Amino acid sequence: MRSEYIYLVIFLLAVLHTFSTKAFEKIAHKSKNHSGLWNLLAEIEVVFGFWSAILLLLIYYFEGGIQALNYIDSRSFTEPLFIFAIMVVAGTKQILQFVTAIIKKVSKILPLKEMQSIYFITLFLVPLFGSLITEPGAMTLAALILRELFYSQKISKNLKYATLGVLFVNISVGGVLTPFAAPPVLMVAGKWNWDLYFMMSNFGWRAILIVLVNSILVSFIYKSELNKISEKKISEFSSYSNGSILVNLLFLFGIVYFSHHPVIFLSLLLFFIGITTAYQLNQNKLLIREGLLVAFFLAGLVVLGGKQQWWLQYILSILTVDQIYYCAIALTSIADNAAITYLASLVNGLTDEFKYAIVSGAITGGGLTVIANAPNPAGFSLLKNNFEDNSISAVGLFLSALIPTFVAVVFFKFI
Repeated sequence: MRSEYIYLVIFLLAVLHTFSTKAFEKIAHKSKNHSGLWNLLAEIEVVFGFWSAILLLLIYYFEGGIQALNYIDSRSFTEPLFIFAIMVVAGTKQILQFVTAIIKKVSKILPLKEMQSIYFITLFLVPLFGSLITEPGAMTLAALILRELFYSQKISKNLKYATLGVLFVNISVGGVLTPFAAPPVLMVAGKWNWDLYFMMSNFGWRAILIVLVNSILVSFIYKSELNKISEKKISEFSSYSNGSILVNLLFLFGIVYFSHHPVIFLSLLLFFIGITTAYQLNQNKLLIREGLLVAFFLAGLVVLGGKQQWWLQYILSILTVDQIYYCAIALTSIADNAAITYLASLVNGLTDEFKYAIVSGAITGGGLTVIANAPNPAGFSLLKNNFEDNSISAVGLFLSALIPTFVAVVFFKFI
Protein backbone atom coordinates (compact mmCIF):
# COMPACT_ATOMS: atom_id res chain seq x y z
CA MET A 1 0.00 0.00 0.00
CA ARG A 2 2.96 2.32 0.60
CA SER A 3 3.77 2.46 -3.10
CA GLU A 4 0.19 3.45 -3.99
CA TYR A 5 0.45 6.53 -1.79
CA ILE A 6 3.74 7.44 -3.45
CA TYR A 7 2.14 7.08 -6.89
CA LEU A 8 -0.65 9.38 -5.71
CA VAL A 9 1.91 11.96 -4.58
CA ILE A 10 3.58 11.83 -8.00
CA PHE A 11 0.22 12.44 -9.66
CA LEU A 12 -0.56 15.38 -7.38
CA LEU A 13 2.89 16.85 -8.04
CA ALA A 14 2.21 16.61 -11.77
CA VAL A 15 -1.11 18.43 -11.32
CA LEU A 16 0.60 21.09 -9.19
CA HIS A 17 3.28 21.40 -11.88
CA THR A 18 0.64 22.30 -14.49
CA PHE A 19 -0.37 25.25 -12.31
CA SER A 20 3.26 26.30 -11.76
CA THR A 21 4.78 26.49 -15.23
CA LYS A 22 5.31 30.25 -14.94
CA ALA A 23 7.53 29.64 -11.89
CA PHE A 24 9.74 27.37 -14.02
CA GLU A 25 9.95 30.12 -16.65
CA LYS A 26 11.24 32.56 -14.04
CA ILE A 27 13.84 30.01 -12.89
CA ALA A 28 14.92 29.53 -16.52
CA HIS A 29 15.50 33.27 -16.94
CA LYS A 30 17.71 33.34 -13.84
CA SER A 31 19.61 30.13 -14.55
CA LYS A 32 22.90 30.41 -16.41
CA ASN A 33 23.80 26.75 -16.91
CA HIS A 34 20.51 24.87 -17.10
CA SER A 35 18.04 27.33 -18.61
CA GLY A 36 17.16 24.82 -21.34
CA LEU A 37 16.01 22.23 -18.81
CA TRP A 38 13.92 24.75 -16.88
CA ASN A 39 12.36 26.03 -20.12
CA LEU A 40 11.46 22.46 -21.00
CA LEU A 41 9.75 21.98 -17.64
CA ALA A 42 7.90 25.25 -18.24
CA GLU A 43 6.16 23.71 -21.27
CA ILE A 44 2.81 22.43 -20.01
CA GLU A 45 2.70 19.77 -22.74
CA VAL A 46 5.85 18.20 -21.24
CA VAL A 47 4.58 18.08 -17.65
CA PHE A 48 2.74 14.76 -17.56
CA GLY A 49 5.25 13.01 -19.78
CA PHE A 50 8.03 14.08 -17.41
CA TRP A 51 6.23 12.89 -14.28
CA SER A 52 5.10 9.65 -15.93
CA ALA A 53 8.78 8.83 -16.51
CA ILE A 54 9.39 9.32 -12.78
CA LEU A 55 6.38 7.13 -12.02
CA LEU A 56 7.72 4.31 -14.20
CA LEU A 57 11.08 4.50 -12.43
CA LEU A 58 9.29 4.20 -9.08
CA ILE A 59 7.26 1.22 -10.33
CA TYR A 60 10.53 -0.38 -11.38
CA TYR A 61 11.96 0.31 -7.91
CA PHE A 62 8.97 -0.97 -5.92
CA GLU A 63 7.62 -3.73 -8.16
CA GLY A 64 10.44 -4.69 -10.53
CA GLY A 65 11.22 -4.27 -14.22
CA ILE A 66 8.72 -6.86 -15.46
CA GLN A 67 5.85 -5.18 -13.61
CA ALA A 68 6.89 -1.78 -14.98
CA LEU A 69 6.85 -3.15 -18.54
CA ASN A 70 3.55 -4.95 -17.96
CA TYR A 71 2.02 -1.75 -16.64
CA ILE A 72 3.05 0.36 -19.63
CA ASP A 73 1.87 -2.39 -21.99
CA SER A 74 -1.53 -2.43 -20.26
CA ARG A 75 -2.15 1.25 -20.98
CA SER A 76 -4.17 2.23 -24.06
CA PHE A 77 -2.62 5.08 -26.04
CA THR A 78 -5.27 5.13 -28.76
CA GLU A 79 -6.71 8.47 -27.67
CA PRO A 80 -3.37 10.39 -27.65
CA LEU A 81 -2.51 8.91 -31.05
CA PHE A 82 -5.94 9.79 -32.44
CA ILE A 83 -5.71 13.37 -31.23
CA PHE A 84 -2.30 13.67 -32.89
CA ALA A 85 -3.74 12.37 -36.18
CA ILE A 86 -6.88 14.52 -36.09
CA MET A 87 -4.89 17.68 -35.24
CA VAL A 88 -2.62 17.20 -38.24
CA VAL A 89 -5.46 16.70 -40.72
CA ALA A 90 -8.05 19.09 -39.24
CA GLY A 91 -5.40 21.80 -38.96
CA THR A 92 -4.75 21.98 -42.70
CA LYS A 93 -5.44 25.20 -44.56
CA GLN A 94 -8.06 23.62 -46.82
CA ILE A 95 -10.27 22.36 -44.00
CA LEU A 96 -9.80 25.57 -42.05
CA GLN A 97 -10.91 27.61 -45.06
CA PHE A 98 -13.84 25.27 -45.76
CA VAL A 99 -15.21 25.53 -42.22
CA THR A 100 -14.62 29.30 -42.15
CA ALA A 101 -16.61 29.65 -45.39
CA ILE A 102 -19.51 27.77 -43.76
CA ILE A 103 -19.29 30.00 -40.68
CA LYS A 104 -19.26 33.12 -42.86
CA LYS A 105 -22.39 32.04 -44.76
CA VAL A 106 -24.27 31.12 -41.58
CA SER A 107 -23.20 34.37 -39.90
CA LYS A 108 -24.91 36.45 -42.59
CA ILE A 109 -28.27 35.17 -41.34
CA LEU A 110 -27.81 36.89 -37.98
CA PRO A 111 -28.67 40.58 -37.47
CA LEU A 112 -25.18 41.30 -36.15
CA LYS A 113 -22.06 42.98 -37.48
CA GLU A 114 -19.79 40.58 -39.33
CA MET A 115 -17.01 39.98 -36.77
CA GLN A 116 -19.38 39.63 -33.82
CA SER A 117 -21.53 37.24 -35.84
CA ILE A 118 -18.55 35.12 -36.96
CA TYR A 119 -17.22 35.04 -33.39
CA PHE A 120 -20.60 33.86 -32.09
CA ILE A 121 -21.04 31.19 -34.77
CA THR A 122 -17.50 29.87 -34.21
CA LEU A 123 -18.11 29.38 -30.49
CA PHE A 124 -21.60 27.97 -31.04
CA LEU A 125 -21.52 25.89 -34.21
CA VAL A 126 -17.99 24.42 -34.25
CA PRO A 127 -18.26 22.81 -30.75
CA LEU A 128 -21.48 21.14 -31.90
CA PHE A 129 -19.56 19.80 -34.93
CA GLY A 130 -17.65 17.88 -32.29
CA SER A 131 -20.54 15.43 -32.06
CA LEU A 132 -19.70 14.36 -35.63
CA ILE A 133 -15.99 14.93 -36.16
CA THR A 134 -15.17 14.27 -32.47
CA GLU A 135 -14.26 16.83 -29.83
CA PRO A 136 -10.51 16.90 -30.66
CA GLY A 137 -11.35 17.71 -34.30
CA ALA A 138 -13.74 20.48 -33.27
CA MET A 139 -11.22 21.91 -30.81
CA THR A 140 -8.51 22.04 -33.48
CA LEU A 141 -10.77 23.82 -35.96
CA ALA A 142 -12.26 26.28 -33.44
CA ALA A 143 -8.87 27.16 -31.94
CA LEU A 144 -7.30 27.75 -35.36
CA ILE A 145 -10.20 29.91 -36.58
CA LEU A 146 -10.17 31.97 -33.39
CA ARG A 147 -6.39 32.28 -33.57
CA GLU A 148 -6.32 33.48 -37.17
CA LEU A 149 -9.33 35.81 -37.06
CA PHE A 150 -9.29 37.13 -33.50
CA TYR A 151 -6.26 36.22 -31.35
CA SER A 152 -3.82 37.32 -34.06
CA GLN A 153 -5.24 40.85 -33.82
CA LYS A 154 -5.05 43.32 -30.97
CA ILE A 155 -7.69 42.17 -28.51
CA SER A 156 -7.75 42.62 -24.76
CA LYS A 157 -6.47 40.08 -22.27
CA ASN A 158 -9.98 39.79 -20.81
CA LEU A 159 -11.45 38.86 -24.19
CA LYS A 160 -8.69 36.30 -24.78
CA TYR A 161 -9.38 34.49 -21.52
CA ALA A 162 -13.16 34.82 -21.75
CA THR A 163 -13.02 33.26 -25.21
CA LEU A 164 -10.77 30.47 -23.99
CA GLY A 165 -13.05 29.62 -21.06
CA VAL A 166 -16.16 29.49 -23.25
CA LEU A 167 -14.32 27.49 -25.93
CA PHE A 168 -13.15 24.80 -23.50
CA VAL A 169 -16.54 24.44 -21.81
CA ASN A 170 -18.46 24.46 -25.10
CA ILE A 171 -16.17 21.80 -26.62
CA SER A 172 -16.65 19.59 -23.55
CA VAL A 173 -20.43 19.99 -23.77
CA GLY A 174 -20.85 20.14 -27.55
CA GLY A 175 -19.71 16.59 -28.23
CA VAL A 176 -22.48 14.83 -26.29
CA LEU A 177 -25.17 14.86 -28.96
CA THR A 178 -23.88 11.45 -30.09
CA PRO A 179 -22.48 8.48 -28.12
CA PHE A 180 -19.14 8.27 -29.95
CA ALA A 181 -17.57 11.75 -30.06
CA ALA A 182 -16.98 12.86 -26.45
CA PRO A 183 -14.32 10.81 -24.57
CA PRO A 184 -16.25 10.68 -21.24
CA VAL A 185 -19.37 9.42 -23.04
CA LEU A 186 -17.47 6.98 -25.21
CA MET A 187 -16.08 5.29 -22.10
CA VAL A 188 -19.54 4.25 -20.89
CA ALA A 189 -21.91 4.30 -23.88
CA GLY A 190 -21.31 0.69 -24.90
CA LYS A 191 -21.54 -0.81 -21.44
CA TRP A 192 -24.58 1.22 -20.39
CA ASN A 193 -26.34 0.90 -23.79
CA TRP A 194 -26.53 4.63 -24.44
CA ASP A 195 -27.52 5.06 -28.09
CA LEU A 196 -28.12 8.16 -30.22
CA TYR A 197 -31.72 8.56 -29.06
CA PHE A 198 -30.71 8.34 -25.40
CA MET A 199 -27.94 10.93 -25.85
CA MET A 200 -30.16 13.41 -27.66
CA SER A 201 -33.10 13.05 -25.26
CA ASN A 202 -31.00 13.26 -22.07
CA PHE A 203 -27.89 15.25 -22.97
CA GLY A 204 -28.14 16.62 -26.50
CA TRP A 205 -30.85 19.28 -26.19
CA ARG A 206 -29.33 20.51 -22.95
CA ALA A 207 -25.89 20.67 -24.57
CA ILE A 208 -27.21 22.77 -27.48
CA LEU A 209 -28.79 25.26 -25.06
CA ILE A 210 -25.64 25.46 -22.91
CA VAL A 211 -23.40 26.13 -25.90
CA LEU A 212 -25.92 28.68 -27.22
CA VAL A 213 -26.22 30.60 -23.93
CA ASN A 214 -22.46 30.68 -23.36
CA SER A 215 -21.82 31.92 -26.90
CA ILE A 216 -24.49 34.62 -26.62
CA LEU A 217 -23.17 35.86 -23.27
CA VAL A 218 -19.55 36.29 -24.32
CA SER A 219 -20.51 37.70 -27.75
CA PHE A 220 -22.62 40.45 -26.25
CA ILE A 221 -20.43 41.21 -23.24
CA TYR A 222 -17.55 41.98 -25.63
CA LYS A 223 -19.73 43.31 -28.45
CA SER A 224 -18.01 46.69 -28.81
CA GLU A 225 -14.51 45.19 -28.88
CA LEU A 226 -15.47 42.48 -31.38
CA ASN A 227 -16.96 45.02 -33.77
CA LYS A 228 -13.67 46.94 -33.83
CA ILE A 229 -11.69 43.93 -35.09
CA SER A 230 -10.49 44.10 -38.69
CA GLU A 231 -12.43 42.08 -41.27
CA LYS A 232 -9.50 41.79 -43.71
CA LYS A 233 -8.64 38.17 -42.87
CA ILE A 234 -12.14 36.86 -43.47
CA SER A 235 -11.82 36.64 -47.25
CA GLU A 236 -8.46 34.87 -46.97
CA PHE A 237 -9.91 32.11 -44.78
CA SER A 238 -13.25 31.66 -46.54
CA SER A 239 -12.05 30.74 -50.06
CA TYR A 240 -10.94 27.25 -50.98
CA SER A 241 -10.31 24.81 -53.83
CA ASN A 242 -13.03 22.16 -54.20
CA GLY A 243 -10.57 19.51 -55.35
CA SER A 244 -8.06 19.83 -52.54
CA ILE A 245 -10.69 20.16 -49.83
CA LEU A 246 -12.39 16.96 -50.97
CA VAL A 247 -9.17 14.97 -50.47
CA ASN A 248 -8.59 16.46 -47.03
CA LEU A 249 -12.18 15.84 -45.95
CA LEU A 250 -11.99 12.20 -47.04
CA PHE A 251 -8.91 11.69 -44.89
CA LEU A 252 -10.49 13.58 -41.98
CA PHE A 253 -13.66 11.46 -41.98
CA GLY A 254 -11.63 8.30 -42.54
CA ILE A 255 -9.56 8.99 -39.44
CA VAL A 256 -12.71 9.81 -37.44
CA TYR A 257 -14.46 6.65 -38.65
CA PHE A 258 -11.52 4.44 -37.64
CA SER A 259 -10.78 6.41 -34.46
CA HIS A 260 -10.69 3.20 -32.35
CA HIS A 261 -8.28 1.42 -34.69
CA PRO A 262 -4.85 3.07 -34.35
CA VAL A 263 -3.16 0.93 -37.01
CA ILE A 264 -5.71 2.10 -39.60
CA PHE A 265 -5.95 5.78 -38.70
CA LEU A 266 -2.17 6.11 -38.35
CA SER A 267 -1.78 4.49 -41.77
CA LEU A 268 -4.24 7.03 -43.17
CA LEU A 269 -2.26 9.81 -41.49
CA LEU A 270 1.01 8.64 -43.04
CA PHE A 271 -0.66 8.40 -46.44
CA PHE A 272 -2.05 11.92 -45.95
CA ILE A 273 1.38 13.31 -45.02
CA GLY A 274 2.80 11.67 -48.15
CA ILE A 275 0.16 13.29 -50.38
CA THR A 276 0.63 16.75 -48.86
CA THR A 277 4.39 16.40 -49.32
CA ALA A 278 3.99 15.41 -52.96
CA TYR A 279 1.48 18.21 -53.69
CA GLN A 280 2.71 21.17 -51.69
CA LEU A 281 0.84 23.83 -53.66
CA ASN A 282 -1.48 25.77 -51.33
CA GLN A 283 -0.43 23.59 -48.39
CA ASN A 284 0.34 25.10 -45.01
CA LYS A 285 2.77 23.69 -42.48
CA LEU A 286 1.29 20.59 -40.88
CA LEU A 287 0.81 20.66 -37.11
CA ILE A 288 3.25 17.80 -36.54
CA ARG A 289 5.14 19.38 -33.63
CA GLU A 290 1.99 20.68 -31.92
CA GLY A 291 0.24 17.34 -32.36
CA LEU A 292 3.16 15.37 -30.96
CA LEU A 293 3.41 17.63 -27.90
CA VAL A 294 -0.30 17.24 -27.19
CA ALA A 295 -0.08 13.46 -27.67
CA PHE A 296 2.91 13.35 -25.30
CA PHE A 297 0.94 15.27 -22.69
CA LEU A 298 -2.07 12.97 -22.93
CA ALA A 299 0.06 9.82 -22.99
CA GLY A 300 1.64 10.97 -19.74
CA LEU A 301 -1.83 11.50 -18.28
CA VAL A 302 -2.77 7.95 -19.30
CA VAL A 303 0.30 6.55 -17.53
CA LEU A 304 -0.15 8.61 -14.38
CA GLY A 305 -3.93 8.15 -14.22
CA GLY A 306 -3.74 4.37 -14.33
CA LYS A 307 -2.33 4.25 -10.82
CA GLN A 308 -5.09 6.42 -9.34
CA GLN A 309 -7.97 3.97 -9.71
CA TRP A 310 -7.84 2.79 -6.09
CA TRP A 311 -8.83 6.12 -4.56
CA LEU A 312 -10.95 7.52 -7.38
CA GLN A 313 -13.15 4.43 -7.57
CA TYR A 314 -13.54 4.38 -3.78
CA ILE A 315 -14.79 7.99 -3.79
CA LEU A 316 -17.23 7.28 -6.61
CA SER A 317 -18.64 4.25 -4.79
CA ILE A 318 -19.54 6.00 -1.49
CA LEU A 319 -21.32 9.14 -2.73
CA THR A 320 -25.00 9.88 -3.29
CA VAL A 321 -26.44 10.97 -6.64
CA ASP A 322 -26.44 14.65 -5.65
CA GLN A 323 -22.93 14.45 -4.25
CA ILE A 324 -21.49 12.60 -7.22
CA TYR A 325 -22.46 15.32 -9.71
CA TYR A 326 -20.48 18.02 -7.94
CA CYS A 327 -17.69 15.63 -7.00
CA ALA A 328 -17.33 14.63 -10.66
CA ILE A 329 -16.91 18.30 -11.59
CA ALA A 330 -14.16 18.71 -8.99
CA LEU A 331 -12.38 15.45 -9.84
CA THR A 332 -12.54 16.17 -13.57
CA SER A 333 -10.51 19.34 -13.11
CA ILE A 334 -7.53 17.30 -11.87
CA ALA A 335 -7.99 13.85 -13.38
CA ASP A 336 -9.54 14.04 -16.91
CA ASN A 337 -13.27 13.50 -17.37
CA ALA A 338 -12.88 10.33 -19.45
CA ALA A 339 -10.94 8.70 -16.60
CA ILE A 340 -13.69 9.59 -14.15
CA THR A 341 -16.49 8.07 -16.23
CA TYR A 342 -14.39 5.00 -17.07
CA LEU A 343 -13.85 4.27 -13.38
CA ALA A 344 -17.56 4.75 -12.75
CA SER A 345 -18.32 2.15 -15.43
CA LEU A 346 -16.37 -0.41 -13.37
CA VAL A 347 -18.75 -0.02 -10.43
CA ASN A 348 -21.64 -2.49 -10.63
CA GLY A 349 -25.26 -1.79 -9.70
CA LEU A 350 -25.35 1.94 -10.48
CA THR A 351 -28.80 3.49 -10.93
CA ASP A 352 -29.72 5.42 -14.08
CA GLU A 353 -29.78 8.64 -12.03
CA PHE A 354 -26.25 7.99 -10.77
CA LYS A 355 -24.99 7.28 -14.29
CA TYR A 356 -26.48 10.52 -15.59
CA ALA A 357 -25.09 12.50 -12.64
CA ILE A 358 -21.51 11.33 -13.02
CA VAL A 359 -21.34 11.73 -16.80
CA SER A 360 -23.03 15.13 -16.78
CA GLY A 361 -20.74 16.23 -13.95
CA ALA A 362 -17.66 15.10 -15.86
CA ILE A 363 -18.85 16.96 -18.96
CA THR A 364 -19.69 20.08 -16.95
CA GLY A 365 -16.19 20.33 -15.45
CA GLY A 366 -14.40 19.65 -18.73
CA GLY A 367 -13.39 23.26 -19.34
CA LEU A 368 -11.95 24.23 -15.96
CA THR A 369 -8.35 23.13 -16.54
CA VAL A 370 -6.10 22.03 -19.38
CA ILE A 371 -6.23 18.42 -18.13
CA ALA A 372 -9.99 18.26 -17.56
CA ASN A 373 -10.86 17.14 -21.10
CA ALA A 374 -8.67 15.36 -23.65
CA PRO A 375 -9.05 18.03 -26.42
CA ASN A 376 -8.04 20.89 -24.09
CA PRO A 377 -4.27 20.47 -24.54
CA ALA A 378 -4.81 20.84 -28.31
CA GLY A 379 -6.56 24.19 -27.88
CA PHE A 380 -4.00 25.23 -25.28
CA SER A 381 -1.09 24.41 -27.60
CA LEU A 382 -2.60 26.24 -30.59
CA LEU A 383 -3.52 29.43 -28.69
CA LYS A 384 -0.84 29.87 -26.01
CA ASN A 385 1.56 31.92 -28.17
CA ASN A 386 -1.10 34.61 -28.52
CA PHE A 387 -1.12 35.25 -24.77
CA GLU A 388 1.30 37.30 -22.72
CA ASP A 389 4.70 35.57 -22.31
CA ASN A 390 3.49 32.91 -24.76
CA SER A 391 1.71 31.04 -21.97
CA ILE A 392 -1.79 30.64 -20.59
CA SER A 393 -2.32 31.08 -16.87
CA ALA A 394 -3.95 28.04 -15.27
CA VAL A 395 -5.69 30.35 -12.78
CA GLY A 396 -6.83 32.63 -15.61
CA LEU A 397 -8.31 29.67 -17.50
CA PHE A 398 -10.07 28.39 -14.37
CA LEU A 399 -11.62 31.77 -13.56
CA SER A 400 -12.69 32.41 -17.16
CA ALA A 401 -14.41 29.01 -17.30
CA LEU A 402 -16.43 29.50 -14.11
CA ILE A 403 -19.41 31.35 -15.64
CA PRO A 404 -19.83 29.01 -18.65
CA THR A 405 -19.43 26.06 -16.25
CA PHE A 406 -22.17 27.52 -14.05
CA VAL A 407 -24.44 27.73 -17.11
CA ALA A 408 -23.78 24.01 -17.70
CA VAL A 409 -24.63 23.25 -14.04
CA VAL A 410 -27.97 25.04 -14.39
CA PHE A 411 -29.03 23.01 -17.44
CA PHE A 412 -27.60 19.62 -16.50
CA LYS A 413 -28.60 19.71 -12.85
CA PHE A 414 -31.72 21.82 -12.56
CA ILE A 415 -33.49 21.73 -15.95
